[in-house]
Amino acid sequence: MSVTGIVETTQYLTFKLGDEVFAVDISKVREVLDFTSVTKVPRTPDFMRGVINLRGSVVPVVDMRLKFGMSQTEKTVNTCIIIVEVTLENETTVLGALADSVQEVIDLEPEQIEPAPRIGTRLRTEFIRGMGKKDDHFIIILDIDRIFSSEELAMVQDAKESTP
Repeated sequence: MSVTGIVETTQYLTFKLGDEVFAVDISKVREVLDFTSVTKVPRTPDFMRGVINLRGSVVPVVDMRLKFGMSQTEKTVNTCIIIVEVTLENETTVLGALADSVQEVIDLEPEQIEPAPRIGTRLRTEFIRGMGKKDDHFIIILDIDRIFSSEELAMVQDAKESTP
């Protein structure tokens, strides 16, 4: 059974958070940057690490590990920032997603993708688009537009606008 909405072969950028492999639709990815210094913005949520200067634009950086309830991302030689476009309520926000490492770009056929697991009503899984299978491993396919609530994106936008 394939996931509704995924009807053709799609390319995904895979990245690691801890031991888990995640994927995001390549059409949402602008670029991948080496980890750079991040300017902390006061009074923002823990998962928001701060902002970076990307060719003159202020881009908020979000620690995906913290967003998913893991420990804070530690800077290593592989740590990177994935610049993504998030669309919520017809508004597009560019933000950086901090990841332990970027793996590769892969093609997944619709039949290689299972629906997200239903784990009761207490666990939020609506941001998981599906579970991709490659070789003998699962890849958690994220719906990047659903990871952040409108309130969280508003906080990210406020942080971006309050940065000189």
